[in-house]
Amino acid sequence: MDVSIKKRIIFDPIYGFIRLTPLEWEIVHSPYYQRLRWLKQLGFACYVFPGAEHSRFGHSIGSMFNAHNILISINKAVSDEELVDPKCGSKAKKFHQSIRLGALMHDLGTFPFSHTTEAAYIKFGETTHSKGGKGLKDDHENLGAFVIKNTDFPGGITHILEKYGHEAKHISDLVKGTSTSILANQILHAEVDCDRMDYLLRDAHYTGLEYGTYDRDYLLHHFSLAKVDNQEILTINSNALHCVEDFLMSRFSWYSQVVRSPRGAKYDALAEHICLYMLEKRLFVRYSEILEMVTDSPLRFLGFTDNFFLTQIQKSLANGNFDENPKICDMAMGLLLEKGPKRVRHDDLRRVLLNQDNTAENDKICKKAKAKVQEIRDFIKKKGGPKDWIISDLPTKDITFVKSYKQIIKDSKGPNILLERDPVKISYENGDIKLLGEIENSTISILQDTKNYIPNVFCSQSAYEILSKAKLIDE
Repeated sequence: MDVSIKKRIIFDPIYGFIRLTPLEWEIVHSPYYQRLRWLKQLGFACYVFPGAEHSRFGHSIGSMFNAHNILISINKAVSDEELVDPKCGSKAKKFHQSIRLGALMHDLGTFPFSHTTEAAYIKFGETTHSKGGKGLKDDHENLGAFVIKNTDFPGGITHILEKYGHEAKHISDLVKGTSTSILANQILHAEVDCDRMDYLLRDAHYTGLEYGTYDRDYLLHHFSLAKVDNQEILTINSNALHCVEDFLMSRFSWYSQVVRSPRGAKYDALAEHICLYMLEKRLFVRYSEILEMVTDSPLRFLGFTDNFFLTQIQKSLANGNFDENPKICDMAMGLLLEKGPKRVRHDDLRRVLLNQDNTAENDKICKKAKAKVQEIRDFIKKKGGPKDWIISDLPTKDITFVKSYKQIIKDSKGPNILLERDPVKISYENGDIKLLGEIENSTISILQDTKNYIPNVFCSQSAYEILSKAKLIDE
């Protein structure tokens, strides 16, 4: 084996050796990609699980490896020799390499502490509001797409892609899940995809929990290619029905027990609130400034990391920038020193399993939670002091096993629901293809309507004492 090829191999703790192509090697060693080393995969979950220090860097490479193996499973992969051969320009190689690139760069626009600060940028909505409310969301997908399409200079992602004959817009569409290829979108963005296949195993490994485990080898072996209305789609053989269900149940448990656990979510809520305040006061880089860093100063963008965010908080505290707001001061100290707020408990704020199709009942429960939060806010505003505060983290995204059949029909954009991107499709030896939720002996067919509503509300220690004394919350 050529020495240069040996150097393009990475050892991953989950999968072992992973080989990169020359194109991927250049991308990985650009400042835009190296930044991912310094972005934790699970945000502030490391406060609860000290082992969860793993990064978006390893996760993205792992996602690429899963995408590669899915292609092998459905016979859409070229050989390793063809993949690294610069003289090979076949359509099959182009597709294979493009899928790998889409997976490799799907998190390129990740914000510090991942979705935590991203939520603050979305709420602040600088570039969205600048276009009369019709601009793109200030989120990681659009930021990643911007990096891919607007760095046409040495060391830039656009430049590297075009150097190897890949159109930046095409890769950007793959990253955003808007490719013209349904198959490509499914591999990269679906209820069972290369991204989720990686983070469940990786997060379980580094937290030490077992929630995210599933039989990856068995699942990979049973991916299958099918044609529907002359379109290639990704299916899973019926022999792996319960393996798929195990995967989906693991993900449901993971989000319920880890991602939305109050023990870790309280720090995410603090960080989001602080970040939004800093954006409003121009104490942290705004979205437009991030875009400028991408195009004008790659090394500055390289520094847009978790530590940068924490350092800006520390500097703002030290320089007195938070002095005018005692609440933010208290939150910032709690975040930096891992002294979390108190969790507010009440029957109107309890965890509850809901039917995602019962909109009226869901709205009723959500309104009760919002009303309780507002009642507490009003009481603290009236009876509390300058350091008494409350922050709510009410769900904006459902935790489900799968999207229910009714929701799939409702959201369908075409006449054939089998061409919808997200739902799991199960294929049979006789050629039949069904959505997972349609299969009678499937556990998911019973659980498909279920969603887990997990509201989290937190407050300062002093506010908690006031609320407890007034018996407005459960102790």
